[in-house]
Amino acid sequence: MVESIPLETATQLIEAAEERADEIDNPMVIAVTNSEGNLVAQHRMDGAWLASVNISRNKAYTSAALDMPTHELAEASEPGNSLYGLDTRDEGRMVVFGGGYPLEKDGEVVGAIGVSGGEVSQDRDVAEAGVNEWNELVESDAVSADD
Repeated sequence: MVESIPLETATQLIEAAEERADEIDNPMVIAVTNSEGNLVAQHRMDGAWLASVNISRNKAYTSAALDMPTHELAEASEPGNSLYGLDTRDEGRMVVFGGGYPLEKDGEVVGAIGVSGGEVSQDRDVAEAGVNEWNELVESDAVSADD
């Protein structure tokens, strides 16, 4: 059975990311998916770009699908490199710039977070706040992925 992140936990991650977005004064859209990249929860902060709804979801999808942060795909997907054109695959859902991170528990990817709404460095910063919250929950054994 595929493990998933419970809605309550996804909401906690979104809240942590939103707090960071408020700190840097940049409204964002934050998405949390299960291990297969299917949406568990998503929130669009007031004033966040409409385009960021799909971009954040696709960043989370990409991280879950490939078990890696999306920023690690940037160089490999440049012209002439081994993953060139990746962003045009999988019905255009692959995102090859930063803001998506897998969420791991016991060495397995159980979900992902994707953030969009600012510069890539801001998206990564806000997403990392959600990842840090996830890691704290896992370390304190306060999260259990659904079976």
